[in-house]
Amino acid sequence: QVQLVESGGGLVQAGGSLRLSCVASGSIFSMNSMAWYRQAPGKPRELVAVIVSGGTTNYGDFVRGRFTISRDSAKNTAYLQMNSLKSEDTAVYYCNAAIMSTSDVPRRFYWGPGTQVTVSS
Repeated sequence: QVQLVESGGGLVQAGGSLRLSCVASGSIFSMNSMAWYRQAPGKPRELVAVIVSGGTTNYGDFVRGRFTISRDSAKNTAYLQMNSLKSEDTAVYYCNAAIMSTSDVPRRFYWGPGTQVTVSS
C-alpha cells in the first residue's frame, strides 16, 4: 500500500511564507509525477503545481511566480514553497502522486489527507 503525508501547513500573515512537504511511503516501484492541489470552502479542488519525473513543472495561473514546487526523488518527497501569501490562498492543500506499486501494476493516483493553510489579512 502507498501513503502520502503532507506537513508544513499552518497560520501565517498575508505576505508571509510557508513550505509544505509531502512524503510518499510504502510499495513504490516508480513515481511519475507529484502535485499539489488545494480546496477552499465551497470551491472545487484546483491544481496548484505539478512536477513530473523529468523535472518539468506547471502551475495554476493564480500562482504568478509566488510558489515553487520541487522534488527529492531519493526521498520520495515533494515540496511547495509558498511566498507572498494572500488571504485567498487559504485552503486545504493536498498532495497527489502518480505511482506504480510494482512493475506489473498500472499507475494509480494517490492523495494525502491534506494540510490546512490559513492566511490572515
